[in-house]
Amino acid sequence: MTKYGYARVSTQLQSLDEQQRLLKAEGCNIIYSEKITGTRKDREQFQALLDVVKAGDTIVVTKLDRFARSAADAITTIRELHVNDVRVHILNMGVVDNTAMGRLMLTMLAGFAEFERDMIVERTQAGREAARQREGYRDGRKPKYSRKQLDHAMKLKESHSFTQVADLTGISIATLKRESARRKAISSQ
Repeated sequence: MTKYGYARVSTQLQSLDEQQRLLKAEGCNIIYSEKITGTRKDREQFQALLDVVKAGDTIVVTKLDRFARSAADAITTIRELHVNDVRVHILNMGVVDNTAMGRLMLTMLAGFAEFERDMIVERTQAGREAARQREGYRDGRKPKYSRKQLDHAMKLKESHSFTQVADLTGISIATLKRESARRKAISSQ
């Protein structure tokens, strides 16, 4: 009877440290971890965990939303685990028993977890839409070079090669060529 932990964060920038600490404190002998969105079905480490658990084992996760993509997915996965006599312990909820009350609690809590995730998505989309309405908003990452730097580089390009301008300014040749092509396209309109 082994206690397996499962830790997941949605992006490469997030840390698994806190989840792993909690799982170790709970006595998990083996912890499967991954940095992948929970909306994807092909979670490699989660599938590897499901492939190794056997009757009498316990899967421990810190929160239900780390475990499943949706309420329906959580209910289905936990029912399949219960059929195979695998226990599920969600640290912020407790052990999900294979009883009528346990299944009712799972259904309700899974619904709330999905609702919470949906609300986060809605707020994020509303925030992005509000930002798009603001003057000067640009989608995507911040430009690496200022307009002044690019103007200077294009001025140098009038009397130097791309390689020479790249050496003088530190701006890559690819960026210089893109900017040159962009400016030519604008001037030809």
